[in-house]
Amino acid sequence: MADHLNEAKFKELMGNYPTGVTVVTTVNDQGVPLGLTVNSFASVSLDPLLILWSIDKRVSSYDVFVHSGKFAVHVLAGDQSDICSLFAMKGTNRFANCEWKFSEHYLPIILGTAGVLQCRTFKTVEAGDHTVLIGEVIDIQSETKIPLLYHKRTFGPIPETFYHD
Repeated sequence: MADHLNEAKFKELMGNYPTGVTVVTTVNDQGVPLGLTVNSFASVSLDPLLILWSIDKRVSSYDVFVHSGKFAVHVLAGDQSDICSLFAMKGTNRFANCEWKFSEHYLPIILGTAGVLQCRTFKTVEAGDHTVLIGEVIDIQSETKIPLLYHKRTFGPIPETFYHD
């Protein structure tokens, strides 16, 4: 485990690095939708189309996400900080509190996002206290919306002066 001085510096530096905000969804063996807020998301490859995100091994839905074989990554729109907070909360029925539908790939899709990448799991990689899930993109939805950012423990849209479509 990292020493506390380095861990604090690491958290401080990473908290100052602005990232986009996503919600990743899947279904369990009974077809029940699950989702969580994730900011560890990146593109990996164009051929094939691959993306990645990571999940903490202590998350209650860890096994479902790692073994489901598919997931959807929702790039949240700038006006969806409520969705970000909802999917970060514990002990709440997240899907009862947002608008969503099942896709043709039987993945839960949250409505109103800036975009959605539906993926089949391509590979998982153990990485310390997290597992990295690499997904092969099988469907893409993209809307012209300003995305949501996370910076210094705060969520908000990219200022319009920086956003050009």
